[in-house]
Amino acid sequence: MRQTITLMIALTALLLPAAALAARERVEVLQNQLEHPWALAFLPDDRGILMTLRGGELRLWQRDKGLAPAISGVPQVWANGQGGLLDVALAPDFAQSRRVWLSYAEGGSDDKAGTAVGYGRLSEDLQRLENFQVVFRQQPKLSTGNHFGGRLVFDGRGYLFIGLGENNQRSTAQDLDKLQGKVVRLTADGKVPDDNPFVGQAGVRPEIWSYGIRNPQGMAMNPWSDTLWLNEHGPRGGDEINLVQKGKNYGWPLATHGINYSGLPIPEAKGKTLEGTEAPLFVWAKSPAVSGMAFYNAPTFPQWQHRLFIGALKDTSLIVLKVDGNKVTEQERILGDRGKRIRDVRVGPDGYLYVLTDESNGELLKVSPAS
Repeated sequence: MRQTITLMIALTALLLPAAALAARERVEVLQNQLEHPWALAFLPDDRGILMTLRGGELRLWQRDKGLAPAISGVPQVWANGQGGLLDVALAPDFAQSRRVWLSYAEGGSDDKAGTAVGYGRLSEDLQRLENFQVVFRQQPKLSTGNHFGGRLVFDGRGYLFIGLGENNQRSTAQDLDKLQGKVVRLTADGKVPDDNPFVGQAGVRPEIWSYGIRNPQGMAMNPWSDTLWLNEHGPRGGDEINLVQKGKNYGWPLATHGINYSGLPIPEAKGKTLEGTEAPLFVWAKSPAVSGMAFYNAPTFPQWQHRLFIGALKDTSLIVLKVDGNKVTEQERILGDRGKRIRDVRVGPDGYLYVLTDESNGELLKVSPAS
């Protein structure tokens, strides 16, 4: 049942000023002049960092060589509005398969698009994606430029979760015959697992794992509870973190803490809570425009243990949440003094944070505590 979590909402008001926290971090600019970077992934054996640029390029950055030319073999993307090349993830068996997974906006008829996902084999010289195969397409294609989602996460069993926006078509998030506003779950080969919650039900897409989601922007496995966490944009207010569970309905647009950008209520909304839908773990009454997220579980910086880092696009900062199991107990902000839209954050193999800023002159940052 969806319940109002007044403590969680109250916590959003207890923010430390970003400028006051700025001195607590060391920031190294590894690369600039990136055209709207969206996501990053680390190659093993310190061979570099893969980065997607929303316009359609997959780039490799290496510490000793800098930024390499665009990797070939990337599928054609629909680079309009919020669409383009989105997330990148290495297959769990990358050491053997060399598979690199990508999500991206794919055009269709009537100038509309949807999210697609596929993989290719990264060549040994790191210059090509070979034999790219599309294994998932969001159907129907409804977006005219908004709400693609696109985050990719593998769990510990090798299943792939894909967060999908509702293409700015609110009611579709509740339609189980459509793939808008959903989290889907696939096998490592892109097939539908037999134990997905709606397999075998007439008129329901078997890929669906959960539904009632507006525009997911960050997704990660909680290493302490082994659960999947997802953040999503609310409309005007009501950005959320949700605990993604099998077959559950997360309410959009029937239940929301936000309103329309016009200031009017969401027409379908029946309130902030609604019986039969799931309550968010955490809500921001004023939307920071959340984005990529990463749990910190590395030994390098003990002071960051049990923290969840989330990029903020509108609030141009990095949100830091203290996590206890499946609860958020504290919140603060860092990097706000830089004034950059933060699109993605990941924990590197070395335990440092790596951050992408979403600008026409975007940056790859390496971040550590000052002491």
